[in-house]
Amino acid sequence: MSPKPVVIRFFAPVIDVTVNTLLNTVDQKMKQGITNFIILISSPGGSVFHGLSAYNYLKGLPATIATHNFGSVDSIGVVLYCAGSKRLSVPQARFLLHGVSAPFEQGTSLEEKQLEERLKGLKIDIENIAKVIAANTGKSVEGVTNAMLERTTLNPEEAQAWGLVHEIKSELFEAGSEVISIQFQQQPMP
Repeated sequence: MSPKPVVIRFFAPVIDVTVNTLLNTVDQKMKQGITNFIILISSPGGSVFHGLSAYNYLKGLPATIATHNFGSVDSIGVVLYCAGSKRLSVPQARFLLHGVSAPFEQGTSLEEKQLEERLKGLKIDIENIAKVIAANTGKSVEGVTNAMLERTTLNPEEAQAWGLVHEIKSELFEAGSEVISIQFQQQPMP
């Protein structure tokens, strides 16, 4: 009988501290011989850099990874969700696809070349996100890009029809499974 998968509950934004914790947790379990993981995800999204890095790392591991949306998987969280070779969702969930933004601090001024560089970076980020989602859904890159630009929200049935979700089920994991929690607490301002 094969051992139960390790369950990682990722209830957090996709940012440096949470992604590092996720990848370190997977690394530690793999050193212990674990190669089967369920990553439960509910995330508002976050950093494109960290989301794409986590996706590429998890996809490249000699491990079996299932992802399960247990709430909302938004923005770059969808890319992290795509790391699962088996992708599940609870019936009461959502997925949000949208374009990439570039925040500017108040009073920031950029020269033309800096603006061109920022725009090119945004276009590459959008293309990379669309490539990941397209590769995992069978959709075209152009179709995913258009869905992102239209700010598409999908319920689980729509996400399943889209090819994003393989199965809709409420049960998250077997009783007795090891569950590791990753969450992020916003620190109150002093």
